[in-house]
Amino acid sequence: MNTKKNEQQYLNELSQHLLSMKEPDQMEEALRGLLTPSELSEISKRLQIFKLLREGMPQRQIAEKLGVGIATVTRGSRALKEIK
Repeated sequence: MNTKKNEQQYLNELSQHLLSMKEPDQMEEALRGLLTPSELSEISKRLQIFKLLREGMPQRQIAEKLGVGIATVTRGSRALKEIK
């Protein structure tokens, strides 16, 4: 059994499932069904990290504002650079 292949298949299925949501409330319901409250909070904070980095807010200020470690913000910064 090819674990990497399965992981990619599962990710594709997850993407398709989320893309099938037509309304914001459907998406929120789907996310709440898939994730723990802690996971949902962490993902929401990571999205805010991307947003604040794009707005030019300094990393230390983001960490303080969101109550996350500077390493989390730095990781978000690296990920954002890969997205561009």
